[in-house]
Amino acid sequence: MQAPVSYKLLGQQLWLSAHRSVFWEEEKALIVSDLHFGKTGHFRKSGIAVPQAVYKEDLQRLVHLLQYFQPRQIIVVGDLFHSHHNKELELFQRWRHDFPDLPVHLVKGNHDILHESWYKQCNIHVTDDELQIGVFRFRHELDNVIPSDTDYFFSGHIHPGIRIRGSAKQSLSFPCFYFARAFCVLPAFSRFTGIALVRPEEEENVFAIVNDNIVQLQ
Repeated sequence: MQAPVSYKLLGQQLWLSAHRSVFWEEEKALIVSDLHFGKTGHFRKSGIAVPQAVYKEDLQRLVHLLQYFQPRQIIVVGDLFHSHHNKELELFQRWRHDFPDLPVHLVKGNHDILHESWYKQCNIHVTDDELQIGVFRFRHELDNVIPSDTDYFFSGHIHPGIRIRGSAKQSLSFPCFYFARAFCVLPAFSRFTGIALVRPEEEENVFAIVNDNIVQLQ
């Protein structure tokens, strides 16, 4: 996999990973969104044959990121889980037991519907609406957000993607990091998700994730 890509924002050093995450150097924080753990199990319970290997591969990527960056904390910008309890969440509990001293901060997303006691059992610090650390504010959705000259928002929810057009009129769409003036929309960590195409303005920055590499488009 390609080495992380440097991105400076409000005097902070960020590292963008093709594993669909951001490492915030000053806070030693790994930032991820929309992991949707348990989604494949939810589909299987509905009779749709989605292999569990999809979920295990997502967990393995998370372990790789922890080993690579050695973060002091994880910030999840919503949708850590996908639905009610199923057997795949037991695998997550085992993963959590392997990293019991690593703080996990969850800003609740629309899919985070597990009972409060479950989060406590997994030692997950839950924030209902917004988490602020320094100049960065984390919330799952950007509805009703008022832009600020001093604070910057990180969000998820829409699973942003960008369309790249070739010379022969063909086009492909890829997940991306979308940095606007006042906010960043993170790519979905889970690969078992769709994407919503974004239309960046000229002064905005987009980094597409293409075949486990990051490509800056603007």
